[in-house]
Amino acid sequence: MIKDRSLKIGVVCGEHSGDTLGAHLISELKKHKDIELLGVGGPKLENLGLNSQFNFEELQIMGIVDPILNYRNLSMRRKKLTESFIKNKIDLFIGIDSPDFNIKIHKSLKEKDICKNIQLVSPSVWAWRQNRTKLIKRFIDLTLCLFHFEHEFYKNINHESIHLGHPFKTLEKASRKDILDKYSLDDTKKYISILPGSRESEIKNMLPAYIKFIENYSIPNSDTAYLIPASTNKLANKIYEMTNSLRNVVVEPFAINEFLSISEFSIVTSGTASLESAVIGCPPIICYKTNPLNYFIISRMLKVQNIGLPNLLLEDSVFPELVQNECNQKNLLLAADKIFKITPQMNKIQSEIKEKLCGVGFANAAKSILDL
Repeated sequence: MIKDRSLKIGVVCGEHSGDTLGAHLISELKKHKDIELLGVGGPKLENLGLNSQFNFEELQIMGIVDPILNYRNLSMRRKKLTESFIKNKIDLFIGIDSPDFNIKIHKSLKEKDICKNIQLVSPSVWAWRQNRTKLIKRFIDLTLCLFHFEHEFYKNINHESIHLGHPFKTLEKASRKDILDKYSLDDTKKYISILPGSRESEIKNMLPAYIKFIENYSIPNSDTAYLIPASTNKLANKIYEMTNSLRNVVVEPFAINEFLSISEFSIVTSGTASLESAVIGCPPIICYKTNPLNYFIISRMLKVQNIGLPNLLLEDSVFPELVQNECNQKNLLLAADKIFKITPQMNKIQSEIKEKLCGVGFANAAKSILDL
């Protein structure tokens, strides 16, 4: 039935990285069908025709405590989205990341039996809260996995999934000369990238520890400068406010790939950016802090030893990880001294990670969705 007419697709996306992934998938679906988009998403989905019902950054809430504090607003948003999807009789619902928000939409739509449910980006059920697998199997028709180990996890519990792969598999370093010219940077200096996170809450939690590091570290026998890319202009302004008293610090929006390409190493808040850094060949020190109650609850549910995506893919603690109270000036300085031992191995590590990021791709995933 889906093959023979135009499609109404509901989407819900709350992350910039998810906005990029969703845009790739919708672009492939558009090659086969006329598509009407409804729901919420970022600028890339909006460029493909989505009239977002509200600012997708409202969904950028993490952990255990913050969703509870924002429960009323999130519930209202979810209720209105679900009602809109039902009223418009959508053919497909694509939840992009934001698993706790989206799973309840999957549930409501499945109970109405009006559409097929797709989850793009698997919830981290392989790492914690594995009780969610019951909901996934019951309410989601197909999960598109970025990583092979997620696909294997679902095969073991008999849930339909596809190893989509990750767009980072094609990432390459940008030209050093072009970057130095673009940002008026000094070729004689050595650079370290600091990536404090893609949410304002992460920047508030993480950047103070990174600032102390900046104040106390320089690469031996070199003139060291620090590069801080931000995912939006708003976050760049926030970071600049917190760092404008520091010397040798450059803050720019939309410069993650470029800054990592010319850096000796990076200090990265755990997430997609740690993978981007490793794929480009810039060894990351992976850090994470959250509020104490979040950490107390989450740490007791974790089923994995590592939190960093590069280490999870390599199945080894290759890159340093500093979590919660370990993320302090002393440990950051120690990790920085050790990180250069990894540098000679980076070509091999890059190749191994990129191989693990290969999957069926968005074109084949789109065809599988149309076959549902």
